[in-house]
Amino acid sequence: MPEAASAPAARATVGAGEFDRDTALTRREPGVYAIDLSADWTIFGVVNGGFLLAVLGRALADALPHPDPFTLSAHYLTASRPGPALVRTETVRTGRTLSTGQASLFQYDDEGNEVERIRVLASYGDLDTLPDDVHTSAEPPAMPPIEECFGPEDGPAPVAGGSAFADRLLLKLDPATLGWALGKPSGKGEMRAWFGLADGRDTDPLALLLAVDALPPTAFELGLAGWVPTVELTAHVRCRPAPGPVRVSVTTRNLAGGFLEEDAEVWDSAGRLVAQSRQLARVKRG
Repeated sequence: MPEAASAPAARATVGAGEFDRDTALTRREPGVYAIDLSADWTIFGVVNGGFLLAVLGRALADALPHPDPFTLSAHYLTASRPGPALVRTETVRTGRTLSTGQASLFQYDDEGNEVERIRVLASYGDLDTLPDDVHTSAEPPAMPPIEECFGPEDGPAPVAGGSAFADRLLLKLDPATLGWALGKPSGKGEMRAWFGLADGRDTDPLALLLAVDALPPTAFELGLAGWVPTVELTAHVRCRPAPGPVRVSVTTRNLAGGFLEEDAEVWDSAGRLVAQSRQLARVKRG
């Protein structure tokens, strides 16, 4: 079993960390929630897509009769900025083991027009009721211990405006996927890292929605630079993670026509596959 990270001096608990504070919503009426999107989760002024998925995931957890996200498919329509936003949810169907709902996040543009930023269709259940049988050929990614991996703090001075999101995370990248940072990308389209939250809060099902979109784009290891905005992201939560950092592996096999896919797997400290995702992203040069 790979070594785990050393714990911060004071660990935040689930429900009382930065992530919980900044994904908190105020219910205005049934199915309608207000939130002030924090600049702490931005990359060059744009709110991270995984964080947004967690915000809508939290709204749906409140609106639906089941507590845990099982699958969420999100379409990112326009870039979300820090500031006030409104989330509207709708229950599509409720059943004994699964309930399905949809949610959209809205903001106002400079002319005062309401703009839909992201739309999600999701199914929720109860992870604690799932059977514990496992039949799989999937294997955890082979990675060095966390102490032998590197984070943003190990590199040169951060680019202005680019470190807010990274400062919220414990993110340690596998050196084998860091060629892009040294000007020598591998060309393999792979990214691997240990993931946690900087305040020591353990990763729960909602934080897994953040984890699948937290690593640098695989396009960097393909030798490409520039913004890689998500067009669509589907995440599957398979089970509740064990305490400790998780391992995230992201791969791209096909970049064509200015678009690429990213397949992510998240493995917990017990060696279980706890989440998977696939996203379609657009590669923008420069």
